[in-house]
Amino acid sequence: MNRTYRTFFGFEREPFPTDPGLRDILETEDILGVCSRFDYAVRLGAIALLTGEIGSGKSTALRFAASRLHPSEYRIISITAASGSILEMYRMILAQLGVETSSSSRAFLLGRIRHEIYGLICEKKMKVVLVVDEASLLRLEVFSEIHTLCQFELDSKPYLPMILAGQSHLIDKLMYPGSRPMASRIVARSHLEGADRKQMEIYLAHHLKLAGVKRDLFEEAAVTAIYQGSAGLFRKANHLARGALIAAAQSQCAVVSAEHVRTASSELF
Repeated sequence: MNRTYRTFFGFEREPFPTDPGLRDILETEDILGVCSRFDYAVRLGAIALLTGEIGSGKSTALRFAASRLHPSEYRIISITAASGSILEMYRMILAQLGVETSSSSRAFLLGRIRHEIYGLICEKKMKVVLVVDEASLLRLEVFSEIHTLCQFELDSKPYLPMILAGQSHLIDKLMYPGSRPMASRIVARSHLEGADRKQMEIYLAHHLKLAGVKRDLFEEAAVTAIYQGSAGLFRKANHLARGALIAAAQSQCAVVSAEHVRTASSELF
C-alpha cells in the first residue's frame, strides 16, 4: 500500500515518517525555545522542564536540542522513565553508562553513578547531561530522591544538569512537598502545545518538500481537517496526512480532499 501511494504522488521517500531525521525536523519557534532553555540549564548545571500533551513533539524537541551538543565535549545519558522504584532508575542510568548491576543498595548504586560521572568529567574532560523522557511516569517517591543525583561535593559542583520531559501532569507531581527539593532546582520550563492552522500548513508543506514533492497536495479544506482532527498535534497530523494520501491514491485523486482526511480519521483513535 505504501509503495502504491508513494508511486502515485511521486514521493522519493515516506513524507510523514514517525522518526524524522534531525535534518528533517522543522525548526519552529517552540523547538527553538526548548533548545534555548535546554542550553541554559546545561550551562548552569541545573534542571529544565519540558511538558506537553501526547504527540506534541516533546521527544523530537529533546532529540533536536541534544543534537546541538558536540559529542566530543558532552556525554548525554538518555533514559525513558518507567513507573518503577528509584533503584530501577539508578540501574537504567548505570546501563547507559555501560555498567550492569543487580545491586539493591541505593547507596551503592548512587555511589557508582557518581563514580562514573566523576570519571567522565575529571578523566575524560567531558560534560554530562541526564535526559529523562516520560518523566511524568515517575513515582512521587522517586521525585523525592532523584535530586540527590545532582549533588556533588556538598552540592557545590553543578556536574549533572538534568532535563525532565513528560505530560502536563508532571508539573502536578512536582508540586508535592516531597518533590520540592527537585522543583527548587528547575531554572527553565517549556510547554509544547498544538500548532495553529498556519503552522500546520507550513508543517505539511515542509514534509511534502522533503519527500520530493513541491506542489500542494492538500486542499485548503483538507489542511483544516487535519488541523482540527489532530488538535494541532504533529504525531496525529502525520497519521491523518499519511492516511489521507493513501485514501486519495486509492481513489485516483491527484489532490487530497477533506473527505480523504475523514476517511483516514476513521482508522485512528
